[in-house]
Amino acid sequence: MKLRSFLAALIGLALAAPAFAQSAQDIAAKASAAAYYAGSTGRADVSMVITDRQGRERKRQLTILRRNDGGANGDQKFYVYFHRPADVSRTSFLVWKKARGADDRWLYLPALDQVRRIAASDERTSFVGSHFFYEDLSGRHPSEDRHELIDTTADYYVLRSTPRGGRVEFAHFVSYIEKRSFIPVRVDFFDKQGERYRVYEALKVSNVDGIPTVIEARMSDSRIGGSTAVRYRRVRYNVDLPEQVFTERALRAAPTEFLR
Repeated sequence: MKLRSFLAALIGLALAAPAFAQSAQDIAAKASAAAYYAGSTGRADVSMVITDRQGRERKRQLTILRRNDGGANGDQKFYVYFHRPADVSRTSFLVWKKARGADDRWLYLPALDQVRRIAASDERTSFVGSHFFYEDLSGRHPSEDRHELIDTTADYYVLRSTPRGGRVEFAHFVSYIEKRSFIPVRVDFFDKQGERYRVYEALKVSNVDGIPTVIEARMSDSRIGGSTAVRYRRVRYNVDLPEQVFTERALRAAPTEFLR
């Protein structure tokens, strides 16, 4: 009887394991959808404050436009336009995010009148001198990582995510995902030595058109010191954003009617 009970327990664990893994993957997919795919389109004005190790501040004003070309966690396009200060004014950034395969990214530098392709190897480098990376703007696709549900609390799912491959500087990251909204409210990145070095925090979440939306956030990085805080204003969903907004031509000739 004891042997039978032991074998039954082993079989039960084996059967339960895929469900547990699928549950973690499902949570990661829902968190990605909540953070990056709300509505069919979206726009927001963003105030960015970059604070260095010595406490010195630099400010940026920009607008982000987004269009979903598929369902949740499908293909997407992002367009980012910088209004201020003068040294980055008219700089624009375009992302074609792909559910399968590498994303395409372009950066327009008005001082040189030049469009530069952002290589996949540069996705996890600083975005215009901030503590955010190029990849942070559009997010990692949940299929890029293996996800493990390591804890649950009254309010949060806690996931540990390990990259399946690719050129990344982290060994894994841990996400705290709010149960009701599936918004990731904190993400800690760890290096190969197990040291936490980079932290994302959603500081304020509000309902916009009935959709839970991060309107204040911060990224900190202990390796370089300091942090970057962002505040989102005039957030709107399901607005008319035609396909031509998200083209290389729009990098040079900004679609001003959608940026006001």
